[in-house]
This record gives sequence, C-alpha cells and structure tokens, in this order.
Amino acid sequence: MTSRQDHPATNQKLISRTLARHPRPLGGDPIKTARPAVSLSSLVINNNQTQQLRAKKKPAWLRARVPGGEAFKATKANIETHGLHTVCQEASCPNMGECWERGVATIMILGDTCTRNCGFCNVKTGKPPVTDLDEPRRVADSLRGTHLKHIVITSVDRDDMPDGGAAIWAETIIRLRDACPDLSIEVLIGDFRGDETALQMVIDAKPNIIAHNLETVRRCHPAVRPAARYERSIELLRRVKAQGRIAKTGIMVGIGERREEVHEFLHDLIAKTTVPVPTPQTPTIREGSSKLNNLDTASPTDACDIITIGQYLQPTLNHLPIDRWVHPDEFAEYERVGTEAGFKVVFSGPLVRSSYLADKQAEGLDLGF
Repeated sequence: MTSRQDHPATNQKLISRTLARHPRPLGGDPIKTARPAVSLSSLVINNNQTQQLRAKKKPAWLRARVPGGEAFKATKANIETHGLHTVCQEASCPNMGECWERGVATIMILGDTCTRNCGFCNVKTGKPPVTDLDEPRRVADSLRGTHLKHIVITSVDRDDMPDGGAAIWAETIIRLRDACPDLSIEVLIGDFRGDETALQMVIDAKPNIIAHNLETVRRCHPAVRPAARYERSIELLRRVKAQGRIAKTGIMVGIGERREEVHEFLHDLIAKTTVPVPTPQTPTIREGSSKLNNLDTASPTDACDIITIGQYLQPTLNHLPIDRWVHPDEFAEYERVGTEAGFKVVFSGPLVRSSYLADKQAEGLDLGF
C-alpha cells in the first residue's frame, strides 16, 4: 500500500515548499535526487562515519504537543494582528503548541530573512527586504496590556546592515520597557560579526537577560555555524556578564559531537578570564552608536549563567543530518556536569530549546539592575 507521504503529489508539494524557504540550499541540493543514501555533510562533522540521510524514526521521548486550543488561537491572532514574526514558526520549534497555549511566544525582529545559511537552522535565508523601522513600535504595542511577566525577543542575522541591526534592537528594548515596565525582557542576539560597539548598544538598553547561542561544540562549528566563530561567541558572553547582565547560551546535541566534547564546552564557558569593560551609556531611541571610551578591565569572569541543552532535529533534507538520538539519561548527565561546574541554571532535555520555559529558567535569578 502506498502511504500518503510516498504519494508523488505530496512529495512534490513538500519539495516545493522546502525549496521556497531555502533558495540557496546547504551543500548542494540533495532533495532533487531520489532519496540519496549517504549524506556527505555528516562527514564534515564526523570524518570517519557515513550517515544515512533518510529520516530516523523519533523515539517516544521526543513527542511534542499538537498545537491547538483557545489560548493557542489567541496568541496566534495577536501575532498576526500586529504583523509580527516568531522564531517558533520560522524555526519549526517542536514546543510551539505548548508555549502558545501558555500565552508565550518568542518574537523575532529585523524581518524573517537571515543573511546567513547555517547548517541546522530552518529560518529563511537570502537578501532581506527593506528594513521595517516601525517594527519596534509594533512589538511594544503588541505586548502592551498583556500582563505577561517575561518575554523573549530574537532576530535573524543582518550582516547587510552596518551595525547588524543593533540600533533596532536597542529601540525595541527601550520601547518595550516603556510599554511594559513590569515585564522582564530576554533577548537572544547574534554575534554582530564581533562588532563591540553594536553589542554595547544592546547591553546599554538593559534587557534583563542577554542570550547568545553557540549551538554546538568547538569542532563542529565550521559545519554548523560557518559564519560564526566559537571563541568570538564566548567573548561576547563574557562581555555581557562582566557588565553585570545575566548571560545565557544554548547548545544542540545529536548533531555529531562527542560526549567528552560537551563536557569540554561546559568548562570553556565557566572558565574565568578578564575582558575590557566600557563606561555605561544611556541609550536613546535610534541612537546611532554607543561609545566605547574609558575602557577598564573587569575582574576575571566566566561566560555564562544559564545553559540550555536539547536534541538537534533536522528541519529539512537540505540541513545537516541527525547523527543520533540522545537518551534522556545523557541529558541528565549534562545537567549534573553543568551544575557541578557552577552554572546558575541548567536546562537539559530532549525537547529543551533556548526559549522553552524561559520564564521558568529565570526564576530565582536577580533580574534587576
């Protein structure tokens, strides 16, 4: 019997949808061929193994809640009314049903088109359209009067903009703070290509938590985050924490890393070193830059307060393949190692994502300044 998934019309529809989202596929275009048996992209990571490209059957512990319910519909309506983008939808997050039913969503600013083409990410890539300068106001208006306690804002990477979108970031935070003074604000930012002035604009806007995901261990970085740098990302987190902000990062497992490399990654984040710290600035809406005069050296600091660890899920056949399903016992091991290393909060589990239960992750931490 022919299954629905094997029906030619259904397959063509899925292929067309994938190609529309990813006009520049990673490493060629494997879905134009008939279910190739070997993925060369896995060899970039593992070097000594061949990997089946066919999707692995998910184990029982990876079943997520199906979207639905009145609260889910209300969250969806609010997002659509204000013309907002969410990483929940763009990145095909498995927790979207659960989070939206709780009235929680991760807002994505700076449009829905990323200038980078990472091997794991399902967000659309390409040349972004004209930047929407009204977006910060709409984000603030959409959350005004909602009585939420915690919000997460993220963005696509905008390497086409001189400041990487930092001015829009700062304005969004400032407007949101004015609209919702009791709301704790968590931002999940890119690396701004190492631009310290751009990063400082976000820090000076004073979000409560600043997150930046490394996504994978050092060895796998060239395949998973080809436009990023492992040490540069750790330096960003250290600068955040050295200025008294709560720093957070996340990693995926099951993408080709080894167990001991995850342990090494955790210890890289907790190792203490010194970084230069600028005099704090008072940002204004659409301020063109933050100055980095009067630099001082902070006391030795580690890089992170909060760490999240979750299972990598391959979004499409154009993305890096899943190397293995990580058992819940291994996630429990990483939580134990991270806690013993000194992280304030460790969330580790198959369906954990950076923004999943972000309000719960922040409980017990001093979010004030």
